[in-house]
Amino acid sequence: MLTDPIADYLARLRNALSAGHDELEVPASKLKVEVSRILAEQGYINGYEVEPTRVGESIRLRLRYTDERRPVITGLERVSRPGRRRYVASGEVPRVRGGMGTAILSTSAGVMTGHEARQKGVGGEVVAYVW
Repeated sequence: MLTDPIADYLARLRNALSAGHDELEVPASKLKVEVSRILAEQGYINGYEVEPTRVGESIRLRLRYTDERRPVITGLERVSRPGRRRYVASGEVPRVRGGMGTAILSTSAGVMTGHEARQKGVGGEVVAYVW
């Protein structure tokens, strides 16, 4: 059993990028699927599919690299952890790398980027930063 499945997801993604893999397969959950959707929408990955496995489901991520074979994602950081949750109000949604990165928030209106949360005027739990 994992204590923090989202930290595991981010660590697997970070390791696959540093190893130069084209695809990555991780166990699926609703939150991981939503984080994958945001990464695909923001252009950090080429896409993802949810596939059934013997037990449960898995997510297959197609990783994205530059023409020089450098990862598009240069950094991932887990913000709110099981032992130390981090919540922000609608006016305090953080900007990542001066707006060059993406904050992923879990709100009452669903999982969304920090930019979308500011537009909709909602706050929530800061899941991760991606840049």
